[in-house]
Amino acid sequence: MDITPVDRAAAVPAPAANTAPVDKAAENREVVQAVKALNGTEMFGDNELDFQRDPQTRRMVVRVVNRKTQEVISQVPPEYVLRLAESMKQTKA
Repeated sequence: MDITPVDRAAAVPAPAANTAPVDKAAENREVVQAVKALNGTEMFGDNELDFQRDPQTRRMVVRVVNRKTQEVISQVPPEYVLRLAESMKQTKA
């Protein structure tokens, strides 16, 4: 009878890769539909949610905007944080 060493590392199966590709377009559609539903409830009174990508930092920005005046009531992240991030990015380059 032959006894051979067991390579325990080889015996452990590799974790299964995520076989379902993430459908970014579908995710984006779901977010857009959710925002439209929230804005449709008028939960925010005269205000509505607005999601955009900041053109300089390419980060997502969430704003609460007055429907009538289009004035930005609140924004996350604030404008100064976006400009600080952009400034830091330029100094590293």
